Amino acid sequence: MELTKIKKNGIVCAVVKSGAVVIADAQSALDLLMAAKYELGTQNIIINKKLVTEDFFVLSKGLAGEILQKYVNYQGRIAIYGDYSHYTSKPLKDFIYESNQGKDVFFVATEEEALDMLTR
Repeated sequence: MELTKIKKNGIVCAVVKSGAVVIADAQSALDLLMAAKYELGTQNIIINKKLVTEDFFVLSKGLAGEILQKYVNYQGRIAIYGDYSHYTSKPLKDFIYESNQGKDVFFVATEEEALDMLTR
């Protein structure tokens, strides 16, 4: 895993690059947040959805809630970018919509949109 620092509008974000899933469970999500905080001095994470376990997007498994609660508890913010068009679950679509209305968790199409959401 590689973390790259990007600064926009005076806000630092950590862009995650990896050849394998980085967020597999709540502990790995928290480890990522702490790595960004201590290595790059930020709690703003930008990550491709391919690097997040697919279980995250099955709301009935509770993983998304568990991970996002940890991020809220530690003042972390995350923008997950990628293609969400193939998901048919109404609860997931509602969850994505509601998350995008807030200021801490975003689901967007591109890395650039992720950066924009975290630095606006």
